Amino acid sequence: MRVFSSYQDFLLYILRERDGLASTRFSLIQTKNNSPAAQEKCITRLLLYHFGVNLPVMIFSYPVFRYMGMQSSLPLPSWKVVLTQIIFYFILEDFVFYWGHRILHTKWLYKHVHSVHHEYATPFGLTSEYAHPAEILFLGFATIVGPAITGPHLITLWLWMVLRVLETVEAHCGYHFPWSLSNFLPLYGGADFHDYHHRLLYTKSGNYSSTFTYMDWIFGTDKGYRKLKALKKPGIEEDGIKEM
Repeated sequence: MRVFSSYQDFLLYILRERDGLASTRFSLIQTKNNSPAAQEKCITRLLLYHFGVNLPVMIFSYPVFRYMGMQSSLPLPSWKVVLTQIIFYFILEDFVFYWGHRILHTKWLYKHVHSVHHEYATPFGLTSEYAHPAEILFLGFATIVGPAITGPHLITLWLWMVLRVLETVEAHCGYHFPWSLSNFLPLYGGADFHDYHHRLLYTKSGNYSSTFTYMDWIFGTDKGYRKLKALKKPGIEEDGIKEM
């Protein structure tokens, strides 16, 4: 199984996905597809959220990061400093995100806030940031709390944000790729782990973790998912699964 050999190949893959003809070269987690209208709705909302919510937050948070010690001048931090900070951000973000996400699955907050994100039972990459504005601010805190505490170099902050976006897009992409970290790191969630969370559409769906799954394992909120994986056999259709 190979990686996309050209931009034309990648474009063809996107077009096939849009038309409901996903490439057989990759493992599609669900057989259902979102309609073009649903995809266009997601894109339109994302543009509104990015310019109406994310951009103002970035502008107003910059002085806060500067106050907390963020640097943007030379010299650049050593790779050891960058790596240490990034690892710390992942650990802290997982902890904070888990509890924030679990709170959003309480009855009232799910109905009035988090259900927006769950409009897509079959997620695709862009739905990773499709959410109620209140949720964007609430869960976004998990992403910025680490850098706010440590005051990193701007380069480290950019790297952290890129890695975090790549991770959440991969978790929502709807495909289990052969190069996914979930194939190599036992505690890494990935697309299959988070796809289960979207399929249930309940307030107690489990699998609340962000990047790594240790919080779900500690508190037993991934039991339904683990039970499914234990019972899973090749060729069994999983669409329409009921809450366990």
